[in-house]
Amino acid sequence: MNFNALKLKITSPEEILSCSYGEVLKPETINYRTQRPEKDGLFSERIFGPTKDYECYCGKYRRIRYKGIICDRCGVEVTRSSVRRERMGHIKLATPIAHIWFLKTIPSKIGLFLDISVQKLEKVIYYAAYIVINVNEENRKKALEELKREFKSREASTVKGEELDELKNAYLKSKEELLSLKTGKILTENEYFNLARRFAYVFEAGSGAEAVRKILENIDLKKEASKIEKELENVKDITQERYLLSRLKLIRSFIKNNFRPEWMILTVLPVLPPDLRPMVALDGGRFATSDLNDLYRRVINRNNRLKKLIELKAPEIIITNEKRMLQEAVDALIDNTTHFGNQPQLSSQRRPLRSLADILKGKQGRFRQNLLGKRVDYSGRSVIAVGPELKLNEAGIPKKMALELFKPFVINKIIENGLAYNIRNANRLIEIAPPEIWAMLEEVISDKKVLLNRAPTLHRLGIQAFKPILIEDLCIRIPPMVCTGFNADFDGDQMAVHLPLTDEAQKEATELMLSSNNLLKPATGEPIVTPTQDIVLGCYYLTRIHDTNNDQIKVFSSIEEAMLAHELGYLKINEPIKIHVKELDQTQAEVKSRGKLSAKKHNVSHSGETIFIETSVGRLIFNGILPKDFGFINKTLNKKELQKLVSSLIEKYEPQKVWPILDEIKNLGFYWASLSGISWGMDDLVTPPEKEKILKEAEKRVTIAKRQYEDGLLTSAEFRVKTIEIWEKAVAEISQKVPQSLNPYSSVYSIIDSGARGSWSQPVQMTGIKGLVQNPKGETIELPIKSSYKEGLDVLEFFINTHGARKGLIDTALKTASAGYLTRRLIDVAQDLVIREDDCGTDDGIEVYRSDGESFGYNFRRRLFGRTSCQDIKIDNKIIVRANEIIDRQAAELIEKSKIESVKIRSPITCKTLYGVCSKCYGLDLGRNEPIKLGEAVGIIAAQSIGEPGTQLTLRTFHAGGVARADITHGLPRVQELFEVRTPKGMAPLAEFDGVIEDIEEKGNLKVIKLKVLSKNKQSKKTKIIEYNIPRTNTIFVKPKQEVKKGDQLCEGSIDLRELFELKGREAVERYIINEVQKIYVSEGTNISDKHIEIIIKKMFSRLIITDPGETDFVVGEIVEESRFIEANQEAKKHKKKPAKAKQLLMGITKTALSTESWLSAASFQETARVLTMAACEGKIDYLRGLKENVIIGRLIPAGTGFRKTNNPQQTTDNR
Repeated sequence: MNFNALKLKITSPEEILSCSYGEVLKPETINYRTQRPEKDGLFSERIFGPTKDYECYCGKYRRIRYKGIICDRCGVEVTRSSVRRERMGHIKLATPIAHIWFLKTIPSKIGLFLDISVQKLEKVIYYAAYIVINVNEENRKKALEELKREFKSREASTVKGEELDELKNAYLKSKEELLSLKTGKILTENEYFNLARRFAYVFEAGSGAEAVRKILENIDLKKEASKIEKELENVKDITQERYLLSRLKLIRSFIKNNFRPEWMILTVLPVLPPDLRPMVALDGGRFATSDLNDLYRRVINRNNRLKKLIELKAPEIIITNEKRMLQEAVDALIDNTTHFGNQPQLSSQRRPLRSLADILKGKQGRFRQNLLGKRVDYSGRSVIAVGPELKLNEAGIPKKMALELFKPFVINKIIENGLAYNIRNANRLIEIAPPEIWAMLEEVISDKKVLLNRAPTLHRLGIQAFKPILIEDLCIRIPPMVCTGFNADFDGDQMAVHLPLTDEAQKEATELMLSSNNLLKPATGEPIVTPTQDIVLGCYYLTRIHDTNNDQIKVFSSIEEAMLAHELGYLKINEPIKIHVKELDQTQAEVKSRGKLSAKKHNVSHSGETIFIETSVGRLIFNGILPKDFGFINKTLNKKELQKLVSSLIEKYEPQKVWPILDEIKNLGFYWASLSGISWGMDDLVTPPEKEKILKEAEKRVTIAKRQYEDGLLTSAEFRVKTIEIWEKAVAEISQKVPQSLNPYSSVYSIIDSGARGSWSQPVQMTGIKGLVQNPKGETIELPIKSSYKEGLDVLEFFINTHGARKGLIDTALKTASAGYLTRRLIDVAQDLVIREDDCGTDDGIEVYRSDGESFGYNFRRRLFGRTSCQDIKIDNKIIVRANEIIDRQAAELIEKSKIESVKIRSPITCKTLYGVCSKCYGLDLGRNEPIKLGEAVGIIAAQSIGEPGTQLTLRTFHAGGVARADITHGLPRVQELFEVRTPKGMAPLAEFDGVIEDIEEKGNLKVIKLKVLSKNKQSKKTKIIEYNIPRTNTIFVKPKQEVKKGDQLCEGSIDLRELFELKGREAVERYIINEVQKIYVSEGTNISDKHIEIIIKKMFSRLIITDPGETDFVVGEIVEESRFIEANQEAKKHKKKPAKAKQLLMGITKTALSTESWLSAASFQETARVLTMAACEGKIDYLRGLKENVIIGRLIPAGTGFRKTNNPQQTTDNR
């Protein structure tokens, strides 16, 4: 089916009947004796189609030749049985029933139409109150006259004063009651009976959905709309205005789509096709059935009983009760949840039944379980193990698994080679598995790639393609260098293997997903395939030089000579040697620049023209694997240096040339790590001899502090802080001594110094001191653990140490869920952002300031790399980057070294492309180190880049060691606070006007900042002073007599984004969010490119609120996407109409994701019922622009290879 938009609307009863194939009359499902569906029941073959292909119920017509005939005996059409997945039935309801979604989803749609609150409306629907349907005005006049006559006649005959007053009151009350009757007025049972007894001929009232339906039928939508428009002209109250606007918007969308409000009340209930609510026979004559059958059965039972009661003319009270039960049964069928205030209907096992709404919503619902994620064939999973012998783009796949994965291809080969003549025989041959089969399997897989995936897949490097290598084991083997991307280790991790079947999929896997083509991390542009652990240790051991006397350094004339001396045992691998520079195939200048050598430092000695350089055999071996034109690396390679080396290689050469070098480094590292004999032993851990002395001194100082506390010289809080300070200092001293007490060439020292594994804090705890720990509240316990793990902890030390260990584990578990949810929200908000054009042509951009990042250690160079400059950048009057050119690493380094304070760059935030971003505003594709291509899903990349390191962020609000202080949120909760635009904890006040700080006073626990507002009118004598109260412990950023600008921060703390937006505007908010998010990630040692944060900010600012609709279809107060607003205004201008006006909004990511134009995307995110109800009422059209919508309807996503360049995203409406 070819379509390019999907519309959701409210169905009319006539449409339900036209889709139905017959009425379900009986609640029966399957006959327990014949195991066949009951006639006219919930599985009836006459209504829903045959259960066996081309065979009617009674068996009169069988086989395909009777296709299309309707059996004259059983009434079943002869067709294929799969129609039972498509054909719907219906139930004619004995009384109209309100649809629970239109009744109870906030805001209630029926309530908006009738201008009645949900609580009152519910009473009517569930027969606890009455509603006035209409009032006969003529009869009302008659009733009033009659009332007046009766009053006059009684008045004449009454003499006493008291009785007269009573009579007067009774008359006024009755008159008031009569006059107050109007359509839609709610009456309690007593009120209704009283009025009906006296004035039955004046008004008609009723209860239940039937009464509400009658009122809805009588509504004239156009009249109602113009009535609300008039009311809006005079309204003053903002809440009332919002309410009227939402009513007007609803009524207008009904008029526009030709909907009728009475369709929200059901008279005909559609019945789901039976194969979508199956019933399966189990052994022992029992059945497993879908809960829907239970729910439908209750509805049919109650409906049939109600019909009977009406036929029998049963008493009103019985019929009302039955109607209410029918309403509840239909409610339970549609949405059987507690959140509407109903008691959910339970199954025989006392669990709530799964209704239609439950089937749609949540993680196990249809959207997320079946439409956004599907199970795939041709896959396998197993435990992973390391494969040091594998190349970077190879993976070891167990033979048995490979045979199963590639079965169809192997069968094809078998038949081609004549070993079998049909598929069945080929399958038998595979089961026997003779040697020829394995040869064929090798042949089949020679040009194929498989995908490996490790859950959780947090970014695109969680799935990579490899060349399969058959192995005899039962585990999957992966090359050690790809572990970082997968975040895999070999302690029992499992991985899944998937086989791309089609040629296009294989091509994509080879070109885009092959591990050797994914050497960089998309979040930062840094290499992700870098040497780790043993490889680092081996390279470190190989390139380290042992210190010796200068006189003993041996001199060699050539590399060969040095190598020979080593092989013959005259020369150790780490021994310093001097070697002739000419031999290194370099000019002297290049040697200096490449190895950062200086003649003095490295004893590069000159004798005539002969130049010698000091190095070692190990370094010669290492340089042997690098390209000739790369230069000579003459330094000890630890983890950091190796990372720099890999970066330089990736920058200088193509990936095809880099990955074989990385493989060589890996082989070298493993080989020399094995030869080095470095191992970890208890005796390598030496306790520093100075430990006892340091501890005794600390104890002495604590005793002195305690005496001062007892003498009343210190408060308990001061004593606590002082004790902690003393112990922290002692721990720091011991920590310094631990590395000094180890032999620099020992195993422990080598492992840590090389960066292969661990950090110095670990040996410090093992051999030095464990130090101070925290209690469950997160406060530091002033009692330190003085023992090291080697010495062993005593009982008390062990006990206080367990708090921290437990807290660590619990935090990790909670954090993972929290970070996963943040990623999901980010993905959802940014999923439709794709690179749609090369250049949007804007000259707008954002200013990047050097000072911003330097305060928290995020350097200027990193901020500028890979961005497009807005203008020419000059250093010493020489242009180093032209406008609209990308700033490369060299240029970024030059700018950082220069005195330039800020650079204006293009950004996704200011990009003018509709429904996406342009290539120029985005800049470099960091994962591939080239300008970003059209169709790249930059929204997804941004969300993954921010979400993936989320698990490494801290979770809790920090308390500053029990000192009273404003809590400032850090880590993951702070990132959520910013992206959700929540009012922050520990909020800092902003200056509301330009002014001068008059004074700062202290009042108890508060400091009061007094701001004197500068008057714009110079002659004005009035001065306004604003006071800001701040906790006493907070640092204040201003001084008395200092001038402040509107929106300046007055003290430490987090800024409320909405307040900043009001006072300083959009740019200030953008800059603040970028800096705050970067601050959190940098403090945790993670670098993310600014552009990813900017993409999320772009979406946070992508909504507008209409202030004046002009001559467009918008309504005042409607929230619209910026792209749609621009498009509608362009259309209006084209037709010489008045364009709309709107105000910029700042929205949190969840709200933005829910207010998207695409109802499919919003419904599959959160609040499914609310989104679908709103979309149906508005007759929303989804133009399928995003990625989620296309996955849901089963199409290729409009990104990457599935990107179709449509200059006008709004497709033509003719072929819909």
